[in-house]
Amino acid sequence: MILAGGRAERLGGRGKADLSIGDETLVARAIRRLRPQCAGLVLNSNEPAQHPALPIAPDPVAERLGPLSGVLAGLDWIAVHAPDVALAVTVPVDGPFLPANLVARLSQARDDARAEIACAASNGRRHGVYALWPVSLRSALRDALLTQHLRKVDHFLARYQIAVSPWDTTPADPFFNINTPADLDHARALIVQFPDF
Repeated sequence: MILAGGRAERLGGRGKADLSIGDETLVARAIRRLRPQCAGLVLNSNEPAQHPALPIAPDPVAERLGPLSGVLAGLDWIAVHAPDVALAVTVPVDGPFLPANLVARLSQARDDARAEIACAASNGRRHGVYALWPVSLRSALRDALLTQHLRKVDHFLARYQIAVSPWDTTPADPFFNINTPADLDHARALIVQFPDF
C-alpha cells in the first residue's frame, strides 16, 4: 500500500502524490516501482477523486493522525477486499527511490528472524513506513491509534518483534523522503545525476 494521506504542511499543503520528479508524479513513480513486487496495490489517500487509478483507502477518522492511520486504513481495506492476503507492505508516496527488491528483502528478513513485522533501514536508522505488516495486527493498531492515542510508527513497532533489513546508501539513500521544497529539489537533482536510481 502506498501511504499518501499526509498534509504536506512543510510543502505549503501541496499534495505530495502529485508533485513531479523527472517526468512522473510521485504517486505514478511509487506505483511503477511497487506494482511488480506485489499482487495488488491500494492507495491511502484522503483525496480519492485525484487518484482514480488505484483502489483508495482513506484514513479511518476525519482528523489526520499520521502514517499509522494510513497503515490502518490499508490493513482494513485488505481485510475486506482481499481477505486471503496475510501480509501488506507499506511505502510512503514521498519516497521516490523505492528499491526494486524491497518486498523480497523485507519478506526474507521477516522469515529469517521469525519476526512479526519487518522494516527497512539505512544509515543506522529504521524506516518504519517501509515495512511488511501482518494484516492480523489491524485490531491492535486500531486500539493503539484510536484508544491509546499512539501516533508514532516507531512506538507501535516497539511493541513487536521487528526484523530489520539494512540497505546501502550508494549512490544515495533509497529511503530519502521529500518533506520540504529543498528535499524536492534534491530528489530532482538525484534523478538527473542517477537516472536509473
